[in-house]
Amino acid sequence: SITPLKNTKHFLVSAFMDQRLNGFDIRIIGMFRRDSIQPLHCLFCCAGRLSEATPTTVFVHSDHFGFPIATTDIMCRIPENCDPTHVTLLTQPSAENVTNPTWIPIKNKKTVGKDEEKMNFTVCISSLFGDYNNVLQFAQTLEMYRLLGVNRVVVYNTSCGPELDHLLQDYAQEGFVEIISWPIEKYMNPSHGWLFSRHGGDINYYAQTTKLNECIYRAMENSRYVLLHDIDQIIMPYQHSNLVSLMDTLQQQHPNVGVFRFESHSFSNMRFDPYGKFHLPQWRRVPGVNILEHIYREEPNRKEYHPYKMIIQPRMVEQTSVHEVIKNFGEQYIVPPEVSRIIHICSGGTIPLELLHEDKRLWDFHEKLIPNVDKVLKRVGMMMSKN
Repeated sequence: SITPLKNTKHFLVSAFMDQRLNGFDIRIIGMFRRDSIQPLHCLFCCAGRLSEATPTTVFVHSDHFGFPIATTDIMCRIPENCDPTHVTLLTQPSAENVTNPTWIPIKNKKTVGKDEEKMNFTVCISSLFGDYNNVLQFAQTLEMYRLLGVNRVVVYNTSCGPELDHLLQDYAQEGFVEIISWPIEKYMNPSHGWLFSRHGGDINYYAQTTKLNECIYRAMENSRYVLLHDIDQIIMPYQHSNLVSLMDTLQQQHPNVGVFRFESHSFSNMRFDPYGKFHLPQWRRVPGVNILEHIYREEPNRKEYHPYKMIIQPRMVEQTSVHEVIKNFGEQYIVPPEVSRIIHICSGGTIPLELLHEDKRLWDFHEKLIPNVDKVLKRVGMMMSKN
């Protein structure tokens, strides 16, 4: 998933067919050092032969947050009479004297006569690193996604705890989760935060924006919508039973919108339902947070910058950041929180209880959610008996 580019300080991630912009056919997503951008050339493998090299246009994403390395798009044209399968970048205008180039497969090539049926929803989880081992919340959230209509979850995994890794492998074997290995620590010093002046490092938050952009293009030809948020967040419909009916309604009301933004509402994982209704014995030894126990919602401070997360139509987005898109082809729409909002169950608890709102929306799904979570935890050997 991360390929060093020879004779440079740059890294390549993936290449995609993308003919939405005049003059370009291929988009390569990379991570480039901003202080050493140089002329580059695309070289294609055309069904067993090499093409002539074509010049590139390099677009460094504007949301680099001050870090030396930024998400970068490298655009180029396919030469005539070439049906490419792979591409590489050269620092010289021809392939002469180039030995052992590192080829990147070109994805999203449409096969003639093959029209694959699209999934409805793909979720992109961009940040999994360190010893994160929140197994219970991870399983509950994945099963909530499934109940809401999500078809696939893409997880970029640098590292995690052993129990969570076991759970992920089980979901991957089932086909609901696609795990993308992200060994970024082998190549650079990724920051644990989002701002260079505060956190230091080579690239923001384990290259979060690179992964989000890569995920959009990965899903572009096979998913109607892509959800961009974190594993401790659920985009929850409050007037619809699932995401399918929510998005059908929103898209009918706003046919030109390709980016739907949702307000994030925090639920402190330090405040519990006082009656312990879902403090279930079979989950006591499972590491992690039980999302059903946390029903107290904070009201966002709308006088300050408030982060949104998004559901997008991937073909209407060119570049994205974490909380907003950078370049898109359609309109954007902020979804009213009474229609849908993000349930963000995270650390907290400093706000007085009388200023919080009781919100039991997750409980509406407990009859299906609990047995589904029990099933997967039992399958991976992590659940106690109910006695």
